[in-house]
Amino acid sequence: MKYLLLGFFFSLSLFSFSQNNNISQKDSVLLIDDIIVTGNKKTNTNIILREMFIKKGDSVLINELPNKIELSRQYVFNTTLFIEVKIHTAKSDSNKITVIVEVKERWYLFPLPHFELVDRNFNEWWVNQNRDLSRVNYGIKFLHNNVTGNNDKLNIWLITGYNRQVNLRYEIPFINKKMTNGFNIGFVHSKQRELNYQTSLTNKQQFFKLTNNFARTQTRFDIALTHRPDKFIRHAFRVGYTDESVDDSIIIKNSNYYGNNATSIKFFDFTYSLQYFKTNYIAYPTNGVVGNLSLYLRGFSENANYAQLSTSIILALPISQKWFIRTQTNATIKLPYNDKFIYQRIFGFGNFQLRGLENYVIDGMAAAMNRTTMGYELFNFNVKLPIKSKIYEKIPFKFYPKIHYDIGYCYNPYINNNLFNNKFLYTYGFGLDIVTIYDLVLRFEYSFNQLGTPVFVIGVR
Repeated sequence: MKYLLLGFFFSLSLFSFSQNNNISQKDSVLLIDDIIVTGNKKTNTNIILREMFIKKGDSVLINELPNKIELSRQYVFNTTLFIEVKIHTAKSDSNKITVIVEVKERWYLFPLPHFELVDRNFNEWWVNQNRDLSRVNYGIKFLHNNVTGNNDKLNIWLITGYNRQVNLRYEIPFINKKMTNGFNIGFVHSKQRELNYQTSLTNKQQFFKLTNNFARTQTRFDIALTHRPDKFIRHAFRVGYTDESVDDSIIIKNSNYYGNNATSIKFFDFTYSLQYFKTNYIAYPTNGVVGNLSLYLRGFSENANYAQLSTSIILALPISQKWFIRTQTNATIKLPYNDKFIYQRIFGFGNFQLRGLENYVIDGMAAAMNRTTMGYELFNFNVKLPIKSKIYEKIPFKFYPKIHYDIGYCYNPYINNNLFNNKFLYTYGFGLDIVTIYDLVLRFEYSFNQLGTPVFVIGVR
């Protein structure tokens, strides 16, 4: 309360001060006397200060201070460590101020039951797999998103059911005093009873299932070094090793799954990625830029000789206080061109999604797409919890009705007689996004594809 009153009177003094037409440049500069962080019971204070656009001892022009404070708030929040971040100021002296950062920490430890459809999205399960309830994985996920208070993450997954998986991963963003270098390391062992062994001419996945054996087994290990020289740019250098095999039945169905009738593949791979973040909210940007460039190199043998260059950029532009336009552009190319099935996947996986084509997959060696969304913040309110909690007093909700238009193209030199390859793709529609706690985004979309087919999708990201 003391800091709030000090901040109020300081704001009044700043207003009065700025109205004086005879202010000198020297007098319009404020000195950051101190930065006080409160509410971080688990998180290291340096993790918070690392994201600030001001630091103790800085001299800041009065007219630049509000923007630096807001940017600091956004970037501290984008660490995904807090459910709430507030920053205000209090006057220390005639031209000195104290900056107070108030945070509310999230829950970091999640031993969660796991229940997941094995299909790539809800529509694939609902439409193409006839809502088969046996197609689920279940188990437990142990997640700790702030193990030592340095925004380091530990994931342990023990999954069984339709498929089986053991997944271990640890990552820490900073391991040096300058807080620029980090690393992560992971191990995965998985077994699948059913495998997508090819794509039909109608762009539908074709599956083969084994009841008494596993169709595919994979073991993978990888380690990465990360470098973040400033608040916007992130580099990652990853090296991995994969040992993968399929049942002989898969090769009978598709002898070109790995190529040359092979039933197994082993390879080292290397990935370099460059990321750029300058946005108000990573989970749902309405202002700013998010970019990614990656180079992936796999193996040196005949069946594992493969490279992929990919790029993605999201531009979010506010039109007014409530309206925004967001456009996402992705492009990728794979070299050398080859018809081995495991190298063909593009549309329908990862970031290559056209709204309205969720029931299809499109294979190829090169592709580009653009997703354009116009949204409006219709509601913004908090729901108070009926049970008192020191951490959560309320749950925020934001409702964004939207319209969207997507375009794309997928080049495949080996397939020319199906529905979507080597053809201009377009979809359009409308929907509603609900953004709430823990960066959860619920999507309700009604779209039309170029075939004129309506598609309703419920999604989570």
